[in-house]
Amino acid sequence: MLTIIKISKFLSKRKRLILESNEITDGSSLDLIDVAKNLAKEKGIKANEVVEAMESAIAKAGRTKYGYDLDIRSKIDEKTGRIGLFRYQEIVNNINEFPLEERANKINLNEIPKESDLGIGQFLVEELPPLDFGRIAVQTAKQVIFQKVKEAERIMQYDEFKDKVGEIVNGIVKRVEYGNLIVDLGKGESILRREELLNREVFRRSDRIRAYITDVKYDLKAPQIYLSRAHNNFLVKLFYQEVPEIYDGIIEVKSVARDPGSRAKIAVFTKEKSIDPVGACVGMRGSRVQAVVNELQGEKIDIVLWSEDVATFVVNALGPAEVEKVVIEEELKKIDVIVPDEQLSLAIGRKGQNVRLASLLTGWNIDILTSSQESERRSEEFKTLSQNFIRNLDVDEVIAHLLVTEGFSSMEEISMVSSEELSSVEGFDESLSNELIKRANLHLEKIKAEHIEILKKEGTDDYLLNQDFLSTHQLLKLNDNGIKTRDDLADLSSDELKDIITDINIEKANQIILESRKHWFEDGKK
Repeated sequence: MLTIIKISKFLSKRKRLILESNEITDGSSLDLIDVAKNLAKEKGIKANEVVEAMESAIAKAGRTKYGYDLDIRSKIDEKTGRIGLFRYQEIVNNINEFPLEERANKINLNEIPKESDLGIGQFLVEELPPLDFGRIAVQTAKQVIFQKVKEAERIMQYDEFKDKVGEIVNGIVKRVEYGNLIVDLGKGESILRREELLNREVFRRSDRIRAYITDVKYDLKAPQIYLSRAHNNFLVKLFYQEVPEIYDGIIEVKSVARDPGSRAKIAVFTKEKSIDPVGACVGMRGSRVQAVVNELQGEKIDIVLWSEDVATFVVNALGPAEVEKVVIEEELKKIDVIVPDEQLSLAIGRKGQNVRLASLLTGWNIDILTSSQESERRSEEFKTLSQNFIRNLDVDEVIAHLLVTEGFSSMEEISMVSSEELSSVEGFDESLSNELIKRANLHLEKIKAEHIEILKKEGTDDYLLNQDFLSTHQLLKLNDNGIKTRDDLADLSSDELKDIITDINIEKANQIILESRKHWFEDGKK
């Protein structure tokens, strides 16, 4: 505080000036401004931005000399190079009304010279003695200009590449840092992380490189352009460049699956009947696909014909393996694929690669079985189902075998079938059909009663016990996971519910969750 008082006394002896007053001239300042302007022009920076930064730096130097708590500002005349240093004080009625730390930058109205027409809320501007700019100019200017140039380059880099996300760019490896590549793109630097490179891929300084822009961020401390060669869309964009039909939109790329650097599958489709999409992507003597393979360091690429029919698409995706039969379970989005015994290793691929990529490409869970495995499995299933019917329906093997042969796999299916439909089974009459349906219903009621008794003891609420969209067997699964009330069920997401009850699809899960939440909205209306 003592320093401020001394300064105020000193300044009072000087003529008080407003901002428009004549400024202090420093002999070296004009040259400094010229250098700043030339550098700004060279780097594509606005000259006023550099000048403003210099004003800020000079003002900082002024506060260092006269007091850090003073409002000191600098003004540079870009035409003459004159540099002025000024102290600003806000005019107030009573300075004592403000906190002590703010009073240094306040002045009472009655202390303002009578000739001044300034009022409350305006600033009294006092010119300060010049600093030794010759001594500090070099260091200040150097630091400020460097920072401003770097900042401007980052901004220019961001503006240049922010709309290029999803494109392929060419660059030169500038340096390697801990396995990550810093790539010079001409108008900016980018980073290609080690995990975004292909397996066993090595680049050195000055190597040319092509990569896919995954993201562009504004960051003053690090490269803000992020590249990848392992991204699925890098493969897609390479085909865009090599196949005119894809670029023109005649051929669509439906999906992609990759083990970067090893193997990839790409599904293509066209509505043009005169065009073979697979052949177009392969090119004459494989020229088009080979160009992509070469860029990806020998990555093997399977071009697959996309089909709206799931079974056909899965069969195509598993190529080159031959498929005998497929069994689709739509609710579980699972498909069993049966192949000849000698085709098993080809269908699975090395370390399961072929079936894994086919699964990613199609979006279906694929299980590979040989013909003999399928036969053994069906035989075991036949035996298990027959024994279940013999035990729960109290029938002999013949009737049980007939039921399994006709496609019945559970007591629920028998209970829901009509008597007429069941009577159509060879050897079954109406009386036998009615009796089987009756026994199936009695068994299910018995099981349900047992489950309800268990659920009541576990504390399951009445809403869950009386609803009709979940079986008691499914309620037991929920109970095992701590879901015992309507609110417990409503708090779940659809994905969480599907994980607990695996025999429902996501649409069914959504319906159950929405139904369980209805009372929340009804309570809100009330």
